[in-house]
Amino acid sequence: MAGIAGISVAGRKIQVRQMLDRIAHRGCSGCEILELNNCTIGIVFPEYQQTSSDILKKQHIAQDANNEWHFATAIAHDDTLILHRDMLGVKPLYYGFTAEGLLCFASEIKALLPETKNIFELLPGYKYDSNKGLIQAETLQKPHLLNHDAETITRNLYNILLTSTEKCIETDIAGVWLSGGLDSSIIAAVLEKLVKKLHTFSIGFANSSDLENARIVADFIGSEHHEIIVSFDQVINILPDVIYHLESFDALLVRSTIMNMFVAESTSKFVPVVFSGECSDELFAGYEYLKKINISNLQDELMDITGKLHNTALQRVDRSASSHGLVAQVPFALPEIVDYALQIPPELKIKENTEKWILRKAFEGMLPESVLNRTKAKFWEGSGIGEKILQYAEKQITDKEFQDEYKLTNGWELRSKEELLYYRIFKEHFGELENLSWMGRTKQT
Repeated sequence: MAGIAGISVAGRKIQVRQMLDRIAHRGCSGCEILELNNCTIGIVFPEYQQTSSDILKKQHIAQDANNEWHFATAIAHDDTLILHRDMLGVKPLYYGFTAEGLLCFASEIKALLPETKNIFELLPGYKYDSNKGLIQAETLQKPHLLNHDAETITRNLYNILLTSTEKCIETDIAGVWLSGGLDSSIIAAVLEKLVKKLHTFSIGFANSSDLENARIVADFIGSEHHEIIVSFDQVINILPDVIYHLESFDALLVRSTIMNMFVAESTSKFVPVVFSGECSDELFAGYEYLKKINISNLQDELMDITGKLHNTALQRVDRSASSHGLVAQVPFALPEIVDYALQIPPELKIKENTEKWILRKAFEGMLPESVLNRTKAKFWEGSGIGEKILQYAEKQITDKEFQDEYKLTNGWELRSKEELLYYRIFKEHFGELENLSWMGRTKQT
């Protein structure tokens, strides 16, 4: 993942360098800063994305882009600076204003804090024009539903996922974060057909269900498989790093990111790019609570939770990968797949009380039956971390401490002792910030 930063005035190379130094983990191979008449913009980039330097110098565009559909860019014209973010927010981008009123931007919050604490997330599909302000460039549209039969839809879905994923492949070697759940297993099975060498990576406590199921998938597709087994002591020790990179204290998000960070470190030793199964649950109705929603309201709910991925699950993928200089591809978030998935009738997504029914049908025969029919387990559940971290937080924080500290100065209320545990670490890194409007909170269901 590349990292970008800048200020809308010339002559700020020192400040932009300092901003980029704070996100240097996003691009360990190089740094480029460009001073123009109306701005100073820069980029750090991994070896996999070295062309980003040429794009900055020749086109005056600082970009963090996995592909042409997932991007965050800063475009310098003669008299304006334009920020732009992709429609789902796969790539992060934040902005704010200095004490002088100058627009500044960066890929992560930590890079902006020396310049301003009045920070905003550039929402997915939006542009910010230094002359015109915020402009909505694109948004998720509620489409007409398909009237094809299930067999036609499964065939089309399979082909679209295959061809779309292929467009993201630029090397003969790739990796997959493989939990052994349906989504990451599908991505692994697809990639096995498209690359010469596929590495798969799974993580958990010893004997966790994710490790067992991922091993079954890896054996089935013939990938070079890597298991990372961690102890609870390692989990506690990595918490400060996780929260620093994630820039969040949301309890469920932190839980999932802990294991993601461990597996990203291992992944970076073998491949420059890793694929993730994020976005499938939101598009194909993978969560248990969705079965209780009236089928006539299901499409609206799926669009809502898909539109909120940018500062929750997609942020987890971005920060976990970028903290180790990896590029993370998210095929289910590609426009062609999103567009087609949203057209599939809800009755084919939850059918016979089975979540993601149509997705399972599309990949019959490509995965072991036990995995194809596996029910949803969130990353923190399948890896075995959930109960352990809850019990740890209960021991660390008394009832009185929680009562005294659960209300934040901005009006937010922490939901649990676990969240307070994370907030204390967050505050050590970033201070007590009153403006947290840029931070996502996991939807309670």
